[in-house]
Amino acid sequence: MTLLYILLAIIVIGILWIIGSYNRFVRLINQAKEAWADIEVQLKRRYDLIPNLVNTVKGYAAHESTAFEKVTAARSAAMGAGNLADKAEAESNLSGALKSVFAIAEAYPDLKANQNFLELQRELSDTENKIQAARRFYNGTVRDLNTAIQSFPANAVAKTFNFSAMELFDLADNDAAQNPVEVKF
Repeated sequence: MTLLYILLAIIVIGILWIIGSYNRFVRLINQAKEAWADIEVQLKRRYDLIPNLVNTVKGYAAHESTAFEKVTAARSAAMGAGNLADKAEAESNLSGALKSVFAIAEAYPDLKANQNFLELQRELSDTENKIQAARRFYNGTVRDLNTAIQSFPANAVAKTFNFSAMELFDLADNDAAQNPVEVKF
């Protein structure tokens, strides 16, 4: 009889562990989705600021149309990117294109003193910082999820219930990705 109780206790503990592992995976996946939503909110804010910035600079440097076209094309590509790898590459290209707009602005002292331009710079800088923070949170959450999925014995539960690893949001390996958009006042 005691052996039966011990066996029953082991089975109950095993079932509770499986339930706990399953719920942990669900929680981590939901946290990662929420973190990605935070990134998307900040990217949308960034996308919304860019046309205003381009129009402000265009008013002072209309002959610099190539740079404005590059920013517009990079913004469109970033907004339309499908998977994480494409999104990361498009965001890196957008950052590089924005640098060219700020480089143009350096040549126009009246523009650098324009209150609207200064406010847009401040907002864009703030948004860039929020994107970085949201990206770090997302990547940390995904790292925790991926570690849990790959760790023994929880990987058996993950495989049984088809939990799969998620991609990190790493910016593409180029100069624009390594150096954030520089905003000078």
